[in-house]
Amino acid sequence: MDVGFIGLGQMGSAIALNLVKSGHRVVVYNRTRAKAEALASQGAEVAESMADACRCPVLITMLADDSAVEAAFFGEGNGLPALGRGTVHISMSTISVALSDRLAEAHRDAGQVYVAAPVFGRPEAAAAAKLFVVAAGPRQTLAHCQPLFDAIGQRTFVIGDKPSSANLVKLSGNFLLAAMIECLGEAFALARKGGIEPHLYLEILTNTLFSAPAYKTYGTIIANQQYEPAGFKMSLGLKDIRLALAAADALATPMPVASLVHDHFLSGVAQGAGDSDWSALARLAAGNAGL
Repeated sequence: MDVGFIGLGQMGSAIALNLVKSGHRVVVYNRTRAKAEALASQGAEVAESMADACRCPVLITMLADDSAVEAAFFGEGNGLPALGRGTVHISMSTISVALSDRLAEAHRDAGQVYVAAPVFGRPEAAAAAKLFVVAAGPRQTLAHCQPLFDAIGQRTFVIGDKPSSANLVKLSGNFLLAAMIECLGEAFALARKGGIEPHLYLEILTNTLFSAPAYKTYGTIIANQQYEPAGFKMSLGLKDIRLALAAADALATPMPVASLVHDHFLSGVAQGAGDSDWSALARLAAGNAGL
C-alpha cells in the first residue's frame, strides 16, 4: 500500500519504520528533515514537502497536539487541499474530540475519508509493533486499512463509524493511566517514608494485587526514580488531561480525579519537569512527603 506519513517523533518514527518493514511504500515528512532522512536508509522515501506526502492514497499523521494538527490541515501546512478526492486520512494523534469532529466534517466536505486511530503503548511497544489500535470511521475504510494496523500493532479495536469516538476512548484511557501513576506515586512515597525498600514494594504489588503490565512498567520507573529520558512527556500528559476534561465538560460528566491529576501535572510543568516522563508525578509526591 502507498502511504504518506507525517510526524516522526518517537512514536511516529517507530510506526513508520514498521510499515516499511511490512512491505508498504512509505513517504515520510517531518518539519525537522533529519528525522525523515534517518528513515531513508531503512527504505522510506523522504517527501520534499508536506504536500508531497499528501499525494499518497492513504495519509497517516502522528502529531503532538491539536495545534500541530490544526496548523497542518487548516493553517500553513495547507494539508486539506493537498489531499486528493477519495484520499484516506488516518489520524493517530491524541487530539480533542472537538477537533476530530471538525476534521471529519472538513474531509467529508472535500470528498475525502477520515479515520481516527489513536494507539495505546509507549515507544518501546511501538518499536516492537505491539501497539493497540483504537479505530473509528467508515467500516469499509477500516477494513481497507487493517493491513496497516496489523503492521504496527497486536490488536485493533473498532469502536464505530464516528471517528471522534476513538479519540474519546484514547483520552479516557490516558486519564486512567495518569490516575494510576498518581496513586502509585503516593503509595511509593508512603512506603519509602516508612522505610520500605521500593523494589521490594514493587515486587509485592505486582505479584499480588496489581499484576497488569501498566503497573509493572510504571512501578519500575518509579522504584528506579528514572524519569529521564521521557517515554511520554509530562507536558503531553497535561495536554491529554486537559482534553479529557474538555470532553467531560461537553458531556456534562464530572471527573474530580482528573481535575486533581491535572493540577499535579501543572505543578510539575511549572517546576520545570515538563520534559520528564509523565510518571514523574511520583517525584512530586515524594517531594511533598519530604523525601
